Amino acid sequence: MVERPADTRPVQLCQANLGALPKCVLRPEYDRAALTPGIVHIGVGNFHRAHQAWYLHRLMQQGAAQDWGIIGAGVRAYDAEMRRKLLAQNCLTTLVELTEGQRRAEVTGAMIDYLPPQEDNGPLIAQLADPAIRIVSLTVTEGGYFVHPVTKGLDTDHPDIRHDAANPDRPRTAFGAIVAGLRRRRDAGVGPLTGLSCDNLIGNGQVLRQAVLGLARLSDPDLADWIDTQCTFPNSMVDCIVPATGPTELELVRALGIDDAAPVTHESFRQWVIEDAFCAGRPDWDKVGATFTDRVHDYEVMKLRILNAGHQVLANVGEILGLNTIADCMADPLVSAFFRKVLVEEIAPFVRPVPNQSVADYITLIEERFRNPAIVDTTRRVAFDGSSRHVGFVLPTVYDALAASAPVNGLALVEALWARMCAGTREDGSIIEPNDPNWSDLVTSANAARDNPTNWLEQTQYYQDLSQSGAFRDAFDRWLRVIWDQGARQALTTYLGAQL
Repeated sequence: MVERPADTRPVQLCQANLGALPKCVLRPEYDRAALTPGIVHIGVGNFHRAHQAWYLHRLMQQGAAQDWGIIGAGVRAYDAEMRRKLLAQNCLTTLVELTEGQRRAEVTGAMIDYLPPQEDNGPLIAQLADPAIRIVSLTVTEGGYFVHPVTKGLDTDHPDIRHDAANPDRPRTAFGAIVAGLRRRRDAGVGPLTGLSCDNLIGNGQVLRQAVLGLARLSDPDLADWIDTQCTFPNSMVDCIVPATGPTELELVRALGIDDAAPVTHESFRQWVIEDAFCAGRPDWDKVGATFTDRVHDYEVMKLRILNAGHQVLANVGEILGLNTIADCMADPLVSAFFRKVLVEEIAPFVRPVPNQSVADYITLIEERFRNPAIVDTTRRVAFDGSSRHVGFVLPTVYDALAASAPVNGLALVEALWARMCAGTREDGSIIEPNDPNWSDLVTSANAARDNPTNWLEQTQYYQDLSQSGAFRDAFDRWLRVIWDQGARQALTTYLGAQL
């Protein structure tokens, strides 16, 4: 790592100061003033800026994609603070790649503006109606698509969905804004655009299509038909470990000589696999490492069931035991052995290999990435929104395993550890602060399950009928009792069959 001299101040990040940045810092070589918009991105968090925006930036560095600039957007009041920070530095972002013993900084400039969030989403709707916009992309989290927990269709009873259906010109949600923008495009004869989800969901394009079409159909069936026939919603798989930004990351960037109010740290690995179904054109992301394929489903199943489910395998027991980061979890011999056994024996049998990569090799790759001590990815961040992440990442394998009469002992232990974590305390007595949109209900169920473990599985919004499955229910009951009576480490030791 090259750090700034001790007697110099870090350079305030902005367009005018790019030339003054330390020579070791990569920066945009294209004329940002000449960029024109082509993409609206909703949900401008760390992941988007380290992943999709980076791919576009790299294309721009080659002199391509100059008409695909990103307009940032948000639909909640808290997006205003990120907008303030980014506009103050001309929407530039410092990315710091972290590998063990090395740090490399790059300033990216693919984002050219950030819309003001408003309650009626007026600026976002107007931008989506602009003929220059050909893609609307989203990172709004796995739980942000209003999927009904039982039917898996659009949750039409959700208050925000009901509001948008009754007030289509003043929507609250991202999907309501997209519908309103598409209505204006249709009425003006502008033509359709592509909706591109970049969230960790199986069939994320199909889920986005369901949200947009379902909402449109509630207020304007003719518009829904137009969207259905004219717009496209490609599935995609995204991957890069991107920790949250806090004081440590801010100081790290300052040590590199840059004063950035919203920097992003990330690992060296990136992957983006996309279905090539863009109704209004697209950037050539494949020229900078993305993969266009009709096998997105196989890639996403491998990633979601191994990396994302693996995160849940580690994070819940890590929280219980007071292991602060994913790297700390992997450095713990008992926890890392638990991780490998569950993935190899119970998850891998239900994952298909992808071109040029076996499932076994992928598990080894994930272990290496998770062990990287330079990536300070907290167990708290990874455990966030477990009510969406367990349903989306872990439980699909449980259902497949039960259908095949395959073992679910380790998967039941994973769920028992989540139930124990949701009781809200660690084994050392410290408090686990609320970490889920449904935290209060989860805490209530978790404490009721201490005496009767089946109470946890009776949360049918997550577990459907798993409380009726003898094999899973009995294993879950046994593990949760062991965890409460003897501790999480004893449960892991018993599962592994040996004292490590």
